[in-house]
Amino acid sequence: MNLQQAASISDLREMARQQLPKMVFDYIDGAAGEEITAKRNREAFNDVHLTPNGLVDVSTRSVGSQLFGSKVAFPVVIGPTGLNGAFWPDGDLALARAAALAEIPFVLSTAATANLDTVSQSAGPLRWFQLYMMKDRGLVEAFLQRVFEHGYDVLQLTVDTSVSGRRNRDIRNGFTLPFRWTMKNLMDSAVHPRWSFSMLRSGVPMLRLFEDIAGAPPQGATISDVMQQQLSSSFTWIDLGWLRSRWKGKLMIKGISSPTQACQAIDAGADGLVVSNHGGRQLDGTRSTIEWLPEIVAAVDGRTTVLVDSGFRSGIDIGKAIALGADGVQLGRATLYGLAAAGEKGVLHALDILKSELDRTMALCGARSIIELRGRLEKLNSPSTTRSAGD
Repeated sequence: MNLQQAASISDLREMARQQLPKMVFDYIDGAAGEEITAKRNREAFNDVHLTPNGLVDVSTRSVGSQLFGSKVAFPVVIGPTGLNGAFWPDGDLALARAAALAEIPFVLSTAATANLDTVSQSAGPLRWFQLYMMKDRGLVEAFLQRVFEHGYDVLQLTVDTSVSGRRNRDIRNGFTLPFRWTMKNLMDSAVHPRWSFSMLRSGVPMLRLFEDIAGAPPQGATISDVMQQQLSSSFTWIDLGWLRSRWKGKLMIKGISSPTQACQAIDAGADGLVVSNHGGRQLDGTRSTIEWLPEIVAAVDGRTTVLVDSGFRSGIDIGKAIALGADGVQLGRATLYGLAAAGEKGVLHALDILKSELDRTMALCGARSIIELRGRLEKLNSPSTTRSAGD
């Protein structure tokens, strides 16, 4: 299958699976524990039912929207993902450039494989930054000043990583930093020559931005262990005031999973929320984000911007989130599959698929704008626990 034949994100996922060694593909595709939450993220969409609406003039319509007062071509964000240079050379730059061309925000991850200066040169005006709270607040404060000076005016604080999720696929595959080259991994890389040659040319991916913050190259048994070495497990709602007082731009809290947390975030000065379970990569056994979303939207009652992530694989999924009251959807694996399949072109193709599907969904629901799509659904039921679903 070539890129133009890829009709869906599932097609791009299959292309990525073919292009990458198993240990690298599993890092993108995998989740925590037995991956129950990751599967539930997908299954729950089946229980959200949009309402078709005919005999409406939808000949003129727009999927354009606004986030924090900035126009976006459609209500999605390329969310923060780590180790992108392992999926495609200069993967962070490819994602940033694609977001700029698509006129949507790009969120640079603390776990990026490129440094701040390099990414800033590729990113468009809608540049956001994701922060894992480090143990050394002095380092964090100094780095946030640099981030703001580079034009990142929205900060996402990830709060669901007090400890790292146990990702069994990474443990089984020996996916470490630096890579642990076992005979099995070497043989797998040999049958994926394009990936192997690209890594030889570009060099082994490292957490360049993390090194920029912490001042030393991280190493560990697994990728999540690497992050755990520096992350704070003691940062609380009380401490959030410290961050709010030191960040000059918009502040979002990523990892909200209840109405109570949403209201606490607003009270602490947050300008936005990301309803997220980290794509099922942290706590296994939780509800899906699409199940959490209606309760959280009702609790915040329009007082703040609400994004949602985890499990989104189609424009129909995005439409369901908008219908449930989200202001936008943050993408993770969907754009990473495109990145692994064909670099920047693959990311743009993934975004084109999602945008086209969202536009078609709106038209069939009789909605001419994102606002008109709100509420175009039947009630949300509990997802079946007997169905199976791939990621």
